[in-house]
Amino acid sequence: MTDKVTLAVRSVAGDRATVRIEGARVGVVLDGTGQTSGERAAMEAAIRTAATDAGAQEVRVVVTAERTARRIIAVASGKGGVGKSTLAANLAIALARAGRRVGLVDADIYGPSQPRLMQVEGTRPTAKDKVLDPVPTPYGVPLLSMGQLVDADRALAWRGPMVAGALGQLVEADWGATDTLVLDLPPGTGDVQLTMVQKYKPAGAVIVSTPQDLALIDAMRAIDLFDKAGVPIIGLVENMAGYACPHCGEVSDPFGSGGAEAAAARLGIPFLGRIPLTIAIRTASDAGEPPAAGNGPDAAAFHDIAALVDAWLKER
Repeated sequence: MTDKVTLAVRSVAGDRATVRIEGARVGVVLDGTGQTSGERAAMEAAIRTAATDAGAQEVRVVVTAERTARRIIAVASGKGGVGKSTLAANLAIALARAGRRVGLVDADIYGPSQPRLMQVEGTRPTAKDKVLDPVPTPYGVPLLSMGQLVDADRALAWRGPMVAGALGQLVEADWGATDTLVLDLPPGTGDVQLTMVQKYKPAGAVIVSTPQDLALIDAMRAIDLFDKAGVPIIGLVENMAGYACPHCGEVSDPFGSGGAEAAAARLGIPFLGRIPLTIAIRTASDAGEPPAAGNGPDAAAFHDIAALVDAWLKER
């Protein structure tokens, strides 16, 4: 029976399993490193079934796992309405397409939009031992958002400590083999943002702004927040930069032009690139089809920015 049981267990778990047999009793040590709790539970059940079918009368499975080193990229802005969440979703997807194992945390707790952007509206995460399991998305980037836990039309009248506690559950979820978390922070520079960056210490921050002066003033406040928290600035992104008329092709700049790049040069931080103001990006985002998931012309800007972020991470 010994060889039969061992082969049966290995056929399910491969080298992840170490098998010890004493008579009709079988002990299995399963290496669950890099798996979610659901994946570990499924493999444990399959091992028990395989060993029992091979003749074992008693099967004990012990699951071990090494802690996965994981880095957080914070996507932030000093104010709302500058396209931060759209940038965060597309950055996560582009980084995943570049080979990183990426998860996305929608920390914009009062205005969560990632469930729609990532085409998983109406889904709810499960939990095991009070630890949340991220929700898979069609784009290979698992997601957790407060928008998956409360009704879409419900206002959250929460104070800072409650918000920080809720966001902590999202960040401390069972992210499995994820090596990079993109954190879509709420707009502003208040207590919630400071608590998050101090407690979870991102590897770096991407700041999003439109070209106009008012948005840049608030972006400077976001940069100052990260400086105070000791978080490096990966770079500044200029969103809604230039609008090409779909009828005549003429390009106009309703929000100005080049302001973010000039601000980055003045502050001595990298300028990561521009995202154009296009109807296609807006309609695709509303439909839950992030441009970075495809290969169209609107995808290029997001992939170029992701390449710079990926290079920054590799250097560190």
